[in-house]
Formats: sequence, structure tokens, C-alpha cells
Amino acid sequence: MRKRARVIYNPTSGRELLKQKMVDILNVFEHAGYETSAFATTPAKDSAKDEARRSAQEGFELIVAAGGDGTINEVVNGIAPLKKRPKMAIIPAGTTNDYARALHIPREDPVEAAKMVLKKQTIHMDIGKAGENYFINIAAGGLLTELTYDVPSDLKTVFGYLAYLVKGAELLPRIKPIEMDLRYDGGEFKGKASMFFLALTNSVGGFEQIVPDAALDDGKFTLIIVKTSNLVEILHLVSKVLNGGRHVDDPRIIYKKTRKVTARPVNDRMLINLDGEYGGDAPMTFVDLKQHIEFFANTDEIPDKAYSDETNEMRLVEKNFVKGVDKLPDKE
Repeated sequence: MRKRARVIYNPTSGRELLKQKMVDILNVFEHAGYETSAFATTPAKDSAKDEARRSAQEGFELIVAAGGDGTINEVVNGIAPLKKRPKMAIIPAGTTNDYARALHIPREDPVEAAKMVLKKQTIHMDIGKAGENYFINIAAGGLLTELTYDVPSDLKTVFGYLAYLVKGAELLPRIKPIEMDLRYDGGEFKGKASMFFLALTNSVGGFEQIVPDAALDDGKFTLIIVKTSNLVEILHLVSKVLNGGRHVDDPRIIYKKTRKVTARPVNDRMLINLDGEYGGDAPMTFVDLKQHIEFFANTDEIPDKAYSDETNEMRLVEKNFVKGVDKLPDKE
């Protein structure tokens, strides 16, 4: 009996390129030995999540999430609670495609991304659990998490990575510290901070140096607490991120590895962001599920520390940003 694959795709992603290339994509998985069918997501809530769960429960051996990081997140949320979970493959067609970056999967051509299955290389990826929800890349809390809510979807589509830089710079003056109570393996932070990150990969919002030592399957989050809310200091920290990941030793940052985090607000409301979308309010407990889902990946490239496929436009923006910040005073 042939193995079965289900491609769950967002028909509006990537300027509808997925829809145009779907026959070629299906042929790739057929060539890999899977009897393959496709499901186009709808605007209905949990469309991709529900289809992923249904497909897994019907015994599909492979589920392909085709779309942006939001589509991948939904598919993972559909299968992560199950005892028997199928393998996953991803075909990126979103704005930043952080997960594809982390797995070194081609992001410009969906057919080439599908061909990763032909290499037969997989990795058992850690998945984060936040309350009753799951996340694949990042959880965050604090006022800076408004960033992804405030970037309009059409702006994301047209400008992608640059939209986040522009919108992020616009939001920085609105940042104020929140009193937080964060408990993690072997430690606790009580005090004011502008935000915290919990990262599973090295790619966050298109930046590949925020977590320069990220491991994909070690069972641990990278916890980053940004203690300062000073505008100029935050710009200096971003400059350090872009300039070789030198922020990890900065005294304005707490940088720890941990299997579990409990986040509690003290006075103010603390919104939680899961993979770029609103994930509820703290208090919330986050647990790293070690090697929870097996993904097809370009494992030949993952260990390569020098790997970077930023566009020339992105490199120029980052270079100019660092130069501009270097001219700023240390304080406002």
C-alpha cells in the first residue's frame, strides 16, 4: 500500500504562486512515493489546523504545510497533541518564512522547496507548548510584541522583511517597561523589562543573529529578556544583533537556555505572541517538547554556521542601520 501525503496550502500566500504551481508540487511528492492530494485553506477559523488533525487521524504519513509561518503553526497545532504524528514538510510562501530559514529550505521557488523531500533528510524538531497552544519558532511577551499585530497584511506581502524594520522603528518610541515575574530553569527574573523572547530556532523576524547558538532539537528554549526600554539603548542592542550577535553578553539582556518558563504580569496586562500572532494573555507556562515532530529539512546545510541567504537589499538596510546607530549617543 502506497504512503499518502496531504498538502495543506494557503491559496493566497506568495501572490497565489502556490496555486499556480500546485500540479508541479503534487508531482514532486508523487515521485517521492506518496499518493498525494491537496487541501486549500479557507478563511474559516482553524481551517488548516482541523484539516491537519483529520489527515493525521486518517493515517496520512506526511503532511505538507504550504504557506507562511502562520500556516505551518496551524498545521503543527493540529497534529502536536496526537500520540501518533505524521512527518511534516514545509513549502514557504509567506513574508519572513523564519521556519524555512531555520531548516535551510528554498524560499523563492515552491517546487524547489517541495524537492527537499527527495533528499530524504529529516530532523526531529523541538516544538513549544504555551498553555493549550503550540508554537514552532517564537513566543514573546511585552509591548514590543505589538509589532506583528500592527503590520498590515498587504504591507507584509509587498515589502516583507523591510515592513517589519520600518514598523518596528515606528513603534519603538511607544515602548515602556512592564513589571514581570519570569521563572525558568535555575533562575527567576522579577522586575521591569520591555519584553521577553522564547526562541526555538535562530531565525526571528528575518534576523538570523538574535539566537546565534540556537539548537533545533536539544529540548531547550533560548530565553532572552530585554531589560531596557530606553529607545537609544534598544537601537544599540538591535545594532549588536545585526553586527554578529554581540548582544548575548550585554548587561541589558538576560540570555539563558531553559526547558520551561512561567510568565506572570505583576501590574500591567501582558500580551503573549506565538509565532507572530496573538496567543492569549499571561500568566502562561511554556514547555519545550523535545524532538516532537519530524520535519524534512536540508540537513546538509543546517550545521553550516556561515550560511546566510539574505538578499542584497536586506544586507544594505542592515548595514545602514548599524552605521546610523553608531552615530547615536549612548543615552537619549
